[in-house]
Amino acid sequence: MKKSLFLKKQRLYPPARREYSDPEIQINNLSPLLSKTKIKNASNHTTNPPIQIPLARHPVPPWRHRSHPPPLQARQLFRRRRAAFLRRAPRDQGNEVITRRVVCATNDKTVAVEVVRLAPHPKYKRRVRMKKKYQAHDPLNQFQVGDVVQLEKGRPISKTKTFWAVPVPGRAGAKAVEEAAPPQELGIPLQSES
Repeated sequence: MKKSLFLKKQRLYPPARREYSDPEIQINNLSPLLSKTKIKNASNHTTNPPIQIPLARHPVPPWRHRSHPPPLQARQLFRRRRAAFLRRAPRDQGNEVITRRVVCATNDKTVAVEVVRLAPHPKYKRRVRMKKKYQAHDPLNQFQVGDVVQLEKGRPISKTKTFWAVPVPGRAGAKAVEEAAPPQELGIPLQSES
């Protein structure tokens, strides 16, 4: 009875494998998976440190998040780019000063101005006309449908009004000069003068 119990224990818990002093033999005897892999130098395999995986693929420099000041080269590059931007001639950005036509002047102290711009289509990439209406403040109700006005951005006046309608300086001045001076080329006295 005791002998059969001893045999059962041997089957359940086999004796520990014998360790050899040679590392190549030890690796080959440890597991069938390791013995299938081709290891040329077993001693290097056992002593190499584990592979360290980097935490981020693109590490962010610490100065990006203001924990450290940016390096000198980055500061100089930023200053150079800013100076070049300020030297450039000002161009119409499309939102600060806009010159367009009034399409509706029905409301009191408000005119609707339609702005047409060419922009690439989001899907087809062809340049198409994009129209947008802006509500502009006209405190004197001086503009009618068809007038060309200039929109100047200011503080929000209401939920939809942030622009002020201003007469275009070049166009209004030219019309006033033309109307004020009658033509003098003929040299013939008028009927009222005779």
